[in-house]
Amino acid sequence: MEIKIYNDSHKEEWDHFIRHSKNGTFLFCRDFMEYHADRFSDYSFLFYSGYKLLALMPGNISEKQYYTHQGLTYGGLVVGQKATAQDILEIFEHITVTLQNQGIRKIIYKPVPHIYHRSPSEEDLYALFRHKAELTARNISSTIDYSNRIQYSGQRKRGLTKAQKIGLKVVLSDDFDIFWSILSSNLQEKYNTQPVHSLQEITYLKEKFHKHIHLFLAIDQSKKTLGGCLIFETDKVAHIQYVAASEEGKELGAIDLIVDYVINNYAHKAYFDYGISTENNGLYLNQNLIHQKEGFGARGTIYDTYTIDLNI
Repeated sequence: MEIKIYNDSHKEEWDHFIRHSKNGTFLFCRDFMEYHADRFSDYSFLFYSGYKLLALMPGNISEKQYYTHQGLTYGGLVVGQKATAQDILEIFEHITVTLQNQGIRKIIYKPVPHIYHRSPSEEDLYALFRHKAELTARNISSTIDYSNRIQYSGQRKRGLTKAQKIGLKVVLSDDFDIFWSILSSNLQEKYNTQPVHSLQEITYLKEKFHKHIHLFLAIDQSKKTLGGCLIFETDKVAHIQYVAASEEGKELGAIDLIVDYVINNYAHKAYFDYGISTENNGLYLNQNLIHQKEGFGARGTIYDTYTIDLNI
């Protein structure tokens, strides 16, 4: 087993591997990871057996802790189609010893949720168990399985019907400015915060990943924008990254209309993921938020975080 620390010379090899891996998504491509390179000290690994690349691990170091990766919703080991359970155990053995020898105290590990896997890829969960990893965060997302859809609630049906009756429509758009204005206003008012991505950052990411990032807007008959939804599309999943509406849009059912539209627009995928409804590492559940998502027939998918204590 040979371990290399990522540098720019590995970019092409890294991105090619991600596209053909069992569990990688475009979030692991270097252009996506590095849009916020100024915020994180990248320390990503490539694992080889002989000359063959077996796996990658996106990561960064902060305060003597190794994260996989603080700038990503999920991370962990990205593995090739031919990697075996024994290979993954060997990788974990090497990485824990390597980081321990470098003075790292803990590994904070966020595995890729199973819905994003191209093929079964949970060998890392077994390796975590073998290394006595502790479950330190559990967030619940709401997911639609397109092979077994659940009917909308009456409340969601009424909101959708209302929007349709007054002639609201959904269009594909590149007008990130107007949506970011609505989104930022919503987040500031409700949570006193701002979107994870700035307008400049999301515009950059859209340019780099135009096949994966899509903006849908809800408009009225005068073409006034009432709300929008940003989708991150992977091979198997359409994921709502952001959704928001103006006060007028909320009253007119714009969110119900646009969520229904994107759910049906991506029915060729395996899953539709509406995102997490928890805070404080999963200890707080936003009941109103998850109730709204469950109204569209979405049910629970878990986003976990594990911690390996290297001082034990």
